[in-house]
Amino acid sequence: MNKAEHYAAGSLAVGCAVLGMKTLAWRLTGSAALYSDALESIVNVAASLIAWAALRFAARPADESHPYGHDKAEFFSAVIEGVLIILAALLIFNEAWLAWVQPRHLSLPVIGILVNAVATALNGGWSCILLRVSRRLRSPALQADGRHLLADVVTSAGIAIGVALAVLTGWIALDALLAAATGIYVLWSGTVMIRGSVGGLMDAAPEPAVVERIRTVVAEAGTGAIEAHDFRSRHAGRHTFLQFHLVVPGAMSVADAHAICDRIEAALKADIPHVLVTIHVEPEEKAKHVGHEVQKITV
Repeated sequence: MNKAEHYAAGSLAVGCAVLGMKTLAWRLTGSAALYSDALESIVNVAASLIAWAALRFAARPADESHPYGHDKAEFFSAVIEGVLIILAALLIFNEAWLAWVQPRHLSLPVIGILVNAVATALNGGWSCILLRVSRRLRSPALQADGRHLLADVVTSAGIAIGVALAVLTGWIALDALLAAATGIYVLWSGTVMIRGSVGGLMDAAPEPAVVERIRTVVAEAGTGAIEAHDFRSRHAGRHTFLQFHLVVPGAMSVADAHAICDRIEAALKADIPHVLVTIHVEPEEKAKHVGHEVQKITV
């Protein structure tokens, strides 16, 4: 089990603990808003289980059927998690409507809110850990899980404040309105998560800053070549796939051209984690003379 899988397993344990506490908070109060919070925690547990399974599959080495590896499994898990979030939002809307047409008396609100606050603090701490680790491990699955938990923290804090206001003001309908507002936020977060994950499945390019850094590294390490053009790059899980054409002088030997390619590839791997590079070497008559010249190479 690798590091990402360990954190996914940790998310599953944290999710189960938070689900238990939020269910207790709902049972103590009968609040529709706290019920909606507990429903989202069910999604958290399911999402953590899916993320763990996806990370185990993504960790498999490349084979004949998947020569580029299995990293995209993480994007699939993030899409599924987004769908589950949207399903939770629909269930929340249903509960909010029932609470609106038949307002309920809220019992033991202080104890329920305190139990919910402990669960929220646990979620908040774990979400910060996941987001930090996901950046270091370049894991879309862990990043989706961390963002989902962070969204859960925001909604839980809003719900706790709303339930307290409903009790203090005596306006019980506020409980249903707050549950509906929570549903809207959950629906939005699920949609954003799906959109970002679909970009990974569709081979979206890295951020412009990463692309510019790639060009800079190639230019600095490619001394002796004439030009680099037709850059193409994409993300797949923690890997960045890069390919481009490198134009060298026609009289240059294969060994010298290969040495330049090795130097460029080493520089890219030192600067950009988990990059996989393919370089197509061309003679000087293939130069397109586009871009700007840096250290005798035009990119």
